[in-house]
Amino acid sequence: MSQEITCFKAYDLRGQLGTELNEDVAYRVGRAYAEVMNTKTVVVGGDVRETSASLKQACAEGLMDAGADVIDIGMVGTEEIYFATSFLKCSGGIEVTASHNPMDYNGMKFVKEDSKPISGDSGLLDIKAKAEAGDWAYTGPKGTLTVRNLLSEYVDHLMGYINAENITPMKLVVNSGNGAAGHVIDEIEARFKDQGIPIEFIKVHHNPDPTFPNGIPNPLLPENRAATA
Repeated sequence: MSQEITCFKAYDLRGQLGTELNEDVAYRVGRAYAEVMNTKTVVVGGDVRETSASLKQACAEGLMDAGADVIDIGMVGTEEIYFATSFLKCSGGIEVTASHNPMDYNGMKFVKEDSKPISGDSGLLDIKAKAEAGDWAYTGPKGTLTVRNLLSEYVDHLMGYINAENITPMKLVVNSGNGAAGHVIDEIEARFKDQGIPIEFIKVHHNPDPTFPNGIPNPLLPENRAATA
């Protein structure tokens, strides 16, 4: 049955929960993405928001019903989906996130093979049309779901950008905004200690918290920069 979906934007999907975005929409989008982009394996992840896990699961069900194998890498930032899509040589990647939007929103960001972004002129409008129409073409076997943790591999990638011998002693304030970055910061800190890199981390709003007690993680807002400054 056809259904209008109003939460598609120029480069991603963002909508108010319930009225614009729910599990049915997430399923439709996942299934449409797999059929339109002809994906074989898709990596998925979600941010810290309370609805991200259920929307991610619904999206994964749609992907699998379209025959795609799904690799779930857990609670991660969008940058980790970009890394994982290329690292695992997947056909595409989807992150469930509303970025810095209010708490009653969520959304999705999409990439294709080699972590190339998908926008209106490169498939996103076709995904929207297919998701709205619900005219599914695939009738083959369902795809599989695998859960993986790529934190170590991701931090290996990040560490490749630095030269430990050139780092001088310093204190570094890192504000994770109670989002999904804290586990990465912890792993980097552990690597630095193991290698004797003289960096002291001062962690602000470090633990993930879907209620965002210190404000929506939007560093463009002056009040959200106060704790870091």
